Amino acid sequence: MTTARLIVLLFLGSFPVLFVEAAVAAACADPGPDRPIPPIALQELVDGLNEPVQLTHAGDATGRLFVVEQRGVIRVIDRGVLRTEPFLDIRERVNSGGEKGLLSVAFHPQYQNNRRFYVDYTTRENGLRTVVAQFKRTAPGRANSQNERVLLKIAQPFANHNGGQLVFGPDGYLYIGMGDGGGANDPHENGQNPNTLLGALLRIDVNRTGTTLPYGIPADNPFIGKPRHRAELWAYGLRNPWRFSFDAGTGRLYLADVGQDRAEEIDVIERGRNYGWNIMEGNICTPAVNRQCDSSGLAPPIFTYLHPEGFSITGGFVYRGNAIPGLCGVYIYGDYVTQRIWGLRYDGHRVTRQRKLLDTSHAISSFGEDQQHELYVVDHGSGAILKIVAPGSS
Repeated sequence: MTTARLIVLLFLGSFPVLFVEAAVAAACADPGPDRPIPPIALQELVDGLNEPVQLTHAGDATGRLFVVEQRGVIRVIDRGVLRTEPFLDIRERVNSGGEKGLLSVAFHPQYQNNRRFYVDYTTRENGLRTVVAQFKRTAPGRANSQNERVLLKIAQPFANHNGGQLVFGPDGYLYIGMGDGGGANDPHENGQNPNTLLGALLRIDVNRTGTTLPYGIPADNPFIGKPRHRAELWAYGLRNPWRFSFDAGTGRLYLADVGQDRAEEIDVIERGRNYGWNIMEGNICTPAVNRQCDSSGLAPPIFTYLHPEGFSITGGFVYRGNAIPGLCGVYIYGDYVTQRIWGLRYDGHRVTRQRKLLDTSHAISSFGEDQQHELYVVDHGSGAILKIVAPGSS
C-alpha cells in the first residue's frame, strides 16, 4: 500500500517547530464525479461494546482503534481484539442518556510526542453543561482520568441537541460541533445568534492560551473583533451537527445536520457562512417557524432527504481507502432511525451521484475511519463495530 509522511509546522510562541509523523496511508485518487457508486457490505469487527457513539484512531501508526462509549468510557481495539481495560474512564463526571454523555474524542496531531487528546462530554454542574477537556496518556494504553484540563464549559438549556463532535482539521486547529441547545424549533433562537457558542461550529487553537482563555483564537477566524459575535465561531446556523469530517483527499469539511420534522441535510462548511437554522430546515423554510422565509445570505445544503426516508442523519466520511477502489471519493452517510446507508459524489459545485447502498439492522450512531482510510459503522444498539467492505469479501 502506498504511504505518505505527514509534515506539520506549528508555531509555538514565535518559533516554528517541525514535526514529522509516522507514515500514514495516502488517500486514494478520486476517479471522477461521474463514476457510478459501487455496492458495499458490512463485516463485523468486534461486539460487546456499551452504547458506542464514535470510532477513531490516534494517528500513531499502531493500527489501534479507539471507541467512545456514551456512558463515559473509551475502549481500545488492538489487532481486531477489544481490550477489557479501558483507555479512559470518566463515568463519575459524565451525565449520560438520550443525547447526553461522552460524545467524542480527538487525538492531537502530535499525539505520539505530547500524548494529548481531547474529549467532549455533558455533565451536571450548576445545570447541564458541555465540557471540552484535554487529557494525557500517562502509561501505555492508559490515560489518567485525574489529569483533566478543561478548555470550555458551555451551558445547555435543554438535554438534547448537544452536538459533540471534535475533529482536528488539516490546519491543526480543533473544530467543535455545538447544537442549538435543544428544544423543538430552537426556542432560544441560538442558531441565528452568533453571540453564543450554541448552534455553531467552533474553531480553537489548543497549542496557545489567550489572555483570558485556556486556548487561542486562530487569527483567521471570521468573526474576530466583530461586535456581538463570538470569536470562536467558524460557521453558524446549525441545529445539531452530530457528526462531521474532513475529506482526506480534498480537505472539504462535510457536516450532517440533524433535522427537525421534515428534512435531514448535508452541508459543506465554509469559513464564516450561515447555514440557515432555524430559518431553514434543510432546503425548506422551517414549517413550525415560518413557512415563508427569506433565505438570502444563507448557505444551502449540498443534499437533503425528507422524512420518512430517514429521521436522524448520521454523518460519515469521504472514502479514501484502497480496498474498494470504485468507492474512492464517495461520501458515506446513514440514518440512525431507518438504519439505511447511502453514498454520494460531490464535485465541489453539485452532487453528481447519489444512491442507497444498504438497508441494515444497525442503529448507526457514527461512522469511523482508520489510519488507512478504511471505514466502519458504529452500532449504538447492539454494541458492534462493522467494517465497510466490498460484497463477497471474507
